[in-house]
Amino acid sequence: MVQIVIWVSIIHGFFPKLYHIAPLEKLMTGSAGFSAEVSDLITRSAGIGEIIFGLCLLVFYKNKHIVILNILALLGLLLAVVVMQPQLLIEAFNPVTTNLPLIGLSFIWLKEIKLQNNRHL
Repeated sequence: MVQIVIWVSIIHGFFPKLYHIAPLEKLMTGSAGFSAEVSDLITRSAGIGEIIFGLCLLVFYKNKHIVILNILALLGLLLAVVVMQPQLLIEAFNPVTTNLPLIGLSFIWLKEIKLQNNRHL
């Protein structure tokens, strides 16, 4: 379960943002009014950030604060789509079908961290 959340962060940072900028990624940053060049830079920077965050999750997987930050980030990204491009919520592999399951897994992850911490007391 933990590995799924981590790998999704890394994969979503690499493939649709660095390896090849996906059209929906361009649409999201472009809808904020940025030029194509700035939009690409923002998208690639977000990809790098997602990969770094995924690696932080990998290293600090026992830290509840980073898992909470992951939940907040996923909620924030979902809300950004709701505000900026709500029509994307019904596309294939949309933020609802990706972010909500990851949020659910992250809550299970938090529960596991709490159980492990209680065992060590």
